[in-house]
Amino acid sequence: MKIPRMSMITLGVADLDKATDFYERVLATPPNKTHDGVRFIELPGVWLGLYPLADLAKDVAPDVPAMRSGFPGFSLAHNARSDSEVSAICERARAAGATIVKEPQATFWGGFHCYFTDPDGYYWEVAYGDMFAFDAHGDMHWKVA
Repeated sequence: MKIPRMSMITLGVADLDKATDFYERVLATPPNKTHDGVRFIELPGVWLGLYPLADLAKDVAPDVPAMRSGFPGFSLAHNARSDSEVSAICERARAAGATIVKEPQATFWGGFHCYFTDPDGYYWEVAYGDMFAFDAHGDMHWKVA
């Protein structure tokens, strides 16, 4: 049995309007819907939810603290179709207010990438690798050797 794909990533944000503006500018996609204080942005294969951090913490459990600090132990990622697309997305993120953590550069694994943080400190990697191919729906696959 194949494991179902991830369908939603929800980020707890300090300022819903600021986060929405940031992601609309970086992803070049406006939010599709706001429902009960959560903004939803539909992307190919996954939706991004933006939820005020305190409200998200309460939704998880009444005693979960609504605080974030330091490196969370994961990064979100977008795989691009070329080195130049990595650089262009990095510049779009910079213009939208991202903090560039690692400028676009070659990787140890033979690809090309950059890292940035959004206004709430979530880490994003934008990467290109020639081992990836994209189908007509924009889904990424390993190239057949």
